[in-house]
Amino acid sequence: MQLSFFAAEAQPPAPSDLAGLLAAGGQCVFTPAGARVSVVLDAPWRAEAVAQMMRQAVAAGRSGTALSGDAAVVDDAAAEVLETDEGRPLARTAHARELEPLARRWNKGAVKQVPDGWTPSARALRAWSIAAGHRVEGHWLLGLDPHAGQTHQPLAAALARAGIAVTLIGPRGGGPAARVTGRRRLSRLIENIGEPPAQAPAGAWPSV
Repeated sequence: MQLSFFAAEAQPPAPSDLAGLLAAGGQCVFTPAGARVSVVLDAPWRAEAVAQMMRQAVAAGRSGTALSGDAAVVDDAAAEVLETDEGRPLARTAHARELEPLARRWNKGAVKQVPDGWTPSARALRAWSIAAGHRVEGHWLLGLDPHAGQTHQPLAAALARAGIAVTLIGPRGGGPAARVTGRRRLSRLIENIGEPPAQAPAGAWPSV
């Protein structure tokens, strides 16, 4: 399949890429040293791939210019992979001023919100798919934050604006998640998110 011009590979990294992690269940908090994005994941490969995107996003923010993924000079200390008390992998950025605009857009007080009119970029969709995407019986599930139900409908609308209509499903259906179904919608998603990360095992990426 020929990738769209707007595919993740064709877009330069940006701090706004990490909005896809916030859609997936990540958190963004303010500290005196800057904002920090973190997300708990279900597999080590996801954590490593997410941390790589985090480093690229912070590097692009620090440069103040658009850099391609290959050209960006990343700082390994800009993101790290840890383990929660429950033994789950956790990827998080360092405290970074470059992430403060993202945090302001996605936080209303202590409550996570989807910014009005937000439409996920290809790289944000890729981050979302890496962090919380699952292939189930011919569908693709984009996981949603179970602790932020107020974001679910706005995120479905955001995906529709990106040309990917979804169905929201609850815990009984394997969610909460936004389910992408059908050849046309899956093709549109794949054209945006590009190839699977090198760390991804077989079967961990959407297909038509």
